[in-house]
Amino acid sequence: MPTVDEQLATQITNIERSSGKTMAEWRAEIHAHGLTKHGEIVAWLKAEHGMTHGNANRVAIEALKAPDAPKGDAQIDAIYSGKNAALRPLHDKVIATVEAFGSDVELAPKKTYVSLRRAKQFGMVGPGTGGRLEVCLNLPDAPIAGRMVSGGGMLARKVLIKTEAELDGELKSWLREAYDRS
Repeated sequence: MPTVDEQLATQITNIERSSGKTMAEWRAEIHAHGLTKHGEIVAWLKAEHGMTHGNANRVAIEALKAPDAPKGDAQIDAIYSGKNAALRPLHDKVIATVEAFGSDVELAPKKTYVSLRRAKQFGMVGPGTGGRLEVCLNLPDAPIAGRMVSGGGMLARKVLIKTEAELDGELKSWLREAYDRS
């Protein structure tokens, strides 16, 4: 199964082939038009260039990326720098728990969180509010009660934790269930 990075590379190659423009050329054109917001870029690409929403979304993301944005482990380091640095050991414990489920776990760092994937995204981990780590889960039918709260979107449930003790059997079982379903 291709990794997320391989899938994105394929999508970018397909966009460049079908449009006849490289991502660098799209970035330059977008900046030349003074477009700076994701939504306005997507709307412009769809209206002016007939792109599908998915392709316009990818071009907008690529156009707004800083050229020197960190990747992989450096990206995770960036998430847990400054005021979030104290959450890194807890993040690492959650990741170790998830990786113990199987060798097919893929970590896909984003700007502010790390997506947890298998065949599909089953969770994400990142700094939350109040100095807590947010563990979001793709468990839309899990009851909202106690520590489990509504997360919104595809990752319909989340748990906020502040200590290693809160990464207990209950949270580990929710993580395992989300992993098993993906």
